[in-house]
Parts: sequence; C-alpha cells; structure tokens
Amino acid sequence: MPAPETIRQLVERFDYNKDAYRSPHYNEAQLRQEFLNPFFKALGWDVYNEKDYALQYREVIHEDSIHIKGSPNAKAPDYAFRLGGVRKFFVEAKKPAEDIQNTKEFAYQLKIYAWNSGLPLSILTDFEEFAVYDCRSKPNLSDSPATGRVLLITYDEYLERWDEIAAIFSPDAIRKGAFDKYTEDNTAKRGTIGVDDAFLEEIEDWRTLLARNIALRNEQIINERQLNFAVQMTIDRIIFLRICEDRGIEPPNQLLELTKDDQIHKRLVSLFERADLKYNSGLFHFKAESGNKNNVDTFTPSLEIDDKVLKTIIKSMYYPCPYVLKEIPVEILGQVYEQFLGKVIRLTPGGRAKIEEKPEVRKAGGVYYTPKYIVDYIVENTVGKLLEGKTPDQAARLKIVDPACGSGSFLLGAFQYLMDWHEAYYLAHDPEKWTKGRDPALVQTADGDWRLTTDEKKRILVNNIHGVAWH
Repeated sequence: MPAPETIRQLVERFDYNKDAYRSPHYNEAQLRQEFLNPFFKALGWDVYNEKDYALQYREVIHEDSIHIKGSPNAKAPDYAFRLGGVRKFFVEAKKPAEDIQNTKEFAYQLKIYAWNSGLPLSILTDFEEFAVYDCRSKPNLSDSPATGRVLLITYDEYLERWDEIAAIFSPDAIRKGAFDKYTEDNTAKRGTIGVDDAFLEEIEDWRTLLARNIALRNEQIINERQLNFAVQMTIDRIIFLRICEDRGIEPPNQLLELTKDDQIHKRLVSLFERADLKYNSGLFHFKAESGNKNNVDTFTPSLEIDDKVLKTIIKSMYYPCPYVLKEIPVEILGQVYEQFLGKVIRLTPGGRAKIEEKPEVRKAGGVYYTPKYIVDYIVENTVGKLLEGKTPDQAARLKIVDPACGSGSFLLGAFQYLMDWHEAYYLAHDPEKWTKGRDPALVQTADGDWRLTTDEKKRILVNNIHGVAWH
C-alpha cells in the first residue's frame, strides 16, 4: 500500500524547510501540531477525537500533566495510543533541533514510562527520525541511546517504508495481532525483567537492610513478630507516601528532604503521624480513637533505625531510579505486595535477621496471583450482571465482600467497574442534572469532559466495597 498523500506532503514540506525546523526556535508543540498529529492520523488513529469518545475511551491521550519528578526533562510521553481504553504504546516527541539518536536521557525517559506501564514497545520521534524501543528491560540511565532500539527510520524513508510502520503501529494492525507478533518476533527477549519482578527485588533488599538493622539496634526489646511488623509497616508507609507524592497528593520530595539531615527515623515518624491525621488509615494508627482503640502502633515510633539504612531506601525511590510509582498499574503493585507477604523474617539464635519463605508458601510452590484479565472477567459476569437494569439508588444496596482479600485485586476490579458503571449511567441520563444539589455526583472539567466527583467515588467505595485482609 503506498503512503497516503498526507505523508508525501509532510515529507516534502519538512525536506524543503528542514533548516527552519531544526532551529532552536521551532518547538515541540509546533512539531506535534504540524507533523506528528497528521502523521498518526494518517496511520488511522483518531488523534483529534473526532469520534467524540468519552475520555476513558479516547484512542489518543496527550499526557502532558504527568511528569517524572527530578528528571531534567520532567514531562510525560506526549501521546498515549489506546484501543478500548487500554494503552498500547507511548510516543515521546522532541523538536528536530534535538539529537534523539545520540541522547541517552531521551531514550531513558521514554523507556521509564513504557516499562512502568508494562508496554513492550514505544516510540521516540522528532519526525526527522522515528525510533522504536523495546521497553521490556529495566531502564538504566547509563545505557547507550541505542540500547533497546529495534527500529530507526528517517523521514526520507517514510514513503518507501510506510507499509512497515503501518503493519506494526496502525490501529488495524494492533487489532489483528500484528503489533504483538512483532514484539515477540523482533525484540530482544534475553535479559528482560518486568517492573513487578524488579520492584519486588528492590523491596526485598529494603526488607533485608531494615530487618538486620532493626534487629541489631533493638535486640533487647524485639521479637520475631514485632520485627516482621516493624519492617513491613515501615516499608508500606514509605511506599504509600512516595506514591502520594507522585500523584500530587503529598508535597514533592518531602521524603527526600529527610535524607539531608540526621535523625531520619525520628522525623519520618513525625511525617507518619501527620499522615495519620490526614488519612485516618490503619496504615498510620498511632493514637486511640473513639470506636477504634485496637491495633494502635506505639511500638515502631520507639525503634532505633540507622540513618544510612533509611537514606538508602528513600533515595532509591527518586530519579534517576526507573520507577514512576503512580504509573505502575495497581494490579502489579498488588502482585508485588502478595509476593512480599509470602516471606517472613526469622531471628537466628544469635539475634541476626534472616529472610525465608513462609512454610505454607514453600509447600504450595510459591505465591500465585490472579491475572487482571481473570479478575475483569469474574467482575463483569458477577457485579456486571447484578447491576443490569438498576439505578444508582438500587446499586447502593449492593454489597461486595472479599473475606480474604490479600492485596485486594478483586475488590479493586469491582470498585473500578462500579465507578465506570455509575459514570456511564449519569452520562446517559442528563449529566447536567448530576452536577447539581448538595452532593453532586459529576463535575465537568475544563476540557468539557465529565468525571465522578471525589465524594461520589468515596461514597461508592465505602458503601459497596468490603474486605478482610489475612496475614
């Protein structure tokens, strides 16, 4: 199939004016508008949302609100391409004045987001060059810009190689499985490690560091049960606050600031106590409350933990680390958490901490996690069936209970399904009506899209979702 006339015109225009386009004054926004948007539209993507899809179903999302904190180029990939609301690949745009072929930071930036999001391929382009990266290996800032690059096409090759590009990255090719086949046939498989396995290795190292240090510094007051509790809660609390930072819920770099002075644990406890007031969560429960006097943690604040250990853990969660915690899918975080809970800390007769698999996990041959597609299938055929023909008032009487929820994968799936169902119902029944009243269910964004309000999401969560965690 010959390249569309649009592509021929774009190539000729770029070639004729390439000195102007390579000028520092020609920016990324201009490049996206004049070249990349029409380029991907020619591939068959609904770049301008001409189909008028709701936000969650749009094929192309411009993700300029996401950024990698601490990165010298702190911004997200400029495009996320999706089918059925599921991301397929990212595109990171750079202006033609940049040298994308030889600048390792650009490739690292792209691979960080794709790897955290579980996307096997993504694209770095300034239109002059079109570079495709295998993003399944853990990104490393020291890597050559050619590491993981599986395809490099220059603008003067677009006409003759258009079929090759369209056969991988057009929506039709993806629907027919060509994208997945290309990934399997033409990208490196050796040395790949998923974000789940890599993050699990990371927190296993943190657990070992913490366990040994806490056992050493508090040997007169701690037993195995207390040690396991202290290590798990400290790691859980740090990760939670770091994710909140990434999502803009907590001030940026507040944990990192603690590493610039001594007595880190004492100041970390103060941060945890403030979180207790803010989130009113069992994760931070240091003072007895009316109706909730059990499980108050008076133990971990009294522990001694060396600054060096906490500094190592905290710094490993900031750039140039490869993790973008708010971008790691929640099911992957759940999988990591369940694997983490599959091990236990033992104290040797000499008081040294040792990490080993729980006996029941060892007997079962490991921890098994329910894949997302199975969760989605079960939720759709249980919760989905129960919601058929109902109104939000009737749906409010539905109670979803998981009596041994582990990381909560089924409850999270059910919660997401309920939110999507409520939003679809409100949009189909005069959305303006649901923005009014004392407790509106919908709010309209500056872009004209409709979203559930935070209060409505909380109402659904508290009212419909119930779980019991067993450790």
